[in-house]
Amino acid sequence: MTLFIIQFAIVLAALYAGSRYGSLALGALSGIALAILVFGFGMKPGTPPTDVIYIIIAAITCASMLQASGGMDWLIQLAEKMLRRHPGNITFIGPLCTFFLTVLVGTGHVVYTLMPIIADIALKKGIRPERPCAVSSVASQVGIIASPISAAVVAFTTISAANGYDITIPQVMMVTLPASICGILAASLCSYRRGKDLDKDPEFLKRISDPEQKAAIYGETATVLDRKIGPKQKAAVFVFAAALVAIILMGAFGYKQVKMNVVIQIIMLVAASAMIVFCGASPVEATRGSVFRSGMVAVVAIFGIAWMADTFFANYLAGMKDSLGAIIGEYPWAIALVFFITSVLINSQGAVVVSMVPLAYSLGIPGYVILGVLPSVYGYFFLPNYPSDIATVNFDRSGTTKIGKYLLNHSFMMPGLVSVAVSCVVGLLIVQLFH
Repeated sequence: MTLFIIQFAIVLAALYAGSRYGSLALGALSGIALAILVFGFGMKPGTPPTDVIYIIIAAITCASMLQASGGMDWLIQLAEKMLRRHPGNITFIGPLCTFFLTVLVGTGHVVYTLMPIIADIALKKGIRPERPCAVSSVASQVGIIASPISAAVVAFTTISAANGYDITIPQVMMVTLPASICGILAASLCSYRRGKDLDKDPEFLKRISDPEQKAAIYGETATVLDRKIGPKQKAAVFVFAAALVAIILMGAFGYKQVKMNVVIQIIMLVAASAMIVFCGASPVEATRGSVFRSGMVAVVAIFGIAWMADTFFANYLAGMKDSLGAIIGEYPWAIALVFFITSVLINSQGAVVVSMVPLAYSLGIPGYVILGVLPSVYGYFFLPNYPSDIATVNFDRSGTTKIGKYLLNHSFMMPGLVSVAVSCVVGLLIVQLFH
């Protein structure tokens, strides 16, 4: 038992240090813990998740080409037009826009252009910006487990197939998409009257009593509608959409000649090539974009964390089955708490899936239950250190979206907890009905 505690403390220390340094550190510092476990304690090294990593790299390549072509600007423009058409419903429409952008592109880091627009529309409409901004940031991450090309969804289908639970990407989306939307709408509803209205908020009124501060807060209108969109940018979106449709259809109709993970890689690379040749996407610009940078950080995180976790848990699997067997047998949904806590530490849904879903299968939890609670792999809103949350705080010029004095009393806590909890409940109901 003492040895287990020491080794587990090493794993936690690596995760904590990685989250403190950020970026590539999560994957890199996991390598130190892996080295200690293997060379120091003589553990047999686990297997790095190469199949999942290959798919992620292919998807990142395609999505980054979409960004480099300017196609993503057109998607943002379409979203902004919808938001400005219905400013009074920004607390509901804003989160849905960020959610579906993530579903399309597979990463939540595409919303940085849209977030200041959401804050600006709310402010100019007299709506407390915290209400739509906090939920929109949460929704941008929730969309990951409903995207056909996200690391988390692809990893889940690949790992499930290896554990005898054959499920396609469209089947996963049939659960996670409606469950996530229900969670987001519930969080939006809880945020609709959250906090004081701007005209009754003493902090905000004091801030705008200074003419210079007022000018800075209301400032210029944030917009992307002035960006020129040409036929090549629109063509890139259609190429990307066609690739997604092809993946979904081939998954839905069971293309058996080639494994689905290989199908996704091929289609993503073909689509990326088409955007380079026909849509003017610059490969150099693609590598400089936020999608490529954040995607490659996720690859390194998944590589290091999953390898370390597989090594650690494989060594103690028999003991964990004995100690957790009764609890998991009685309450299999409790694995959601394990996923959530792990996500708080890891800051990557893909890494949580790759490192913890194999453990869930090893404990005998049915695949449909794991699918039902899949939204619980998003827990990194709990500590307000994720880039999208920090950026959202900075984008809200009114100062209503904030990180509290006591760290955990921040703007993203309530919508995050409501969204994840409702999504898991709805997900479990769906899988119970159709299992």
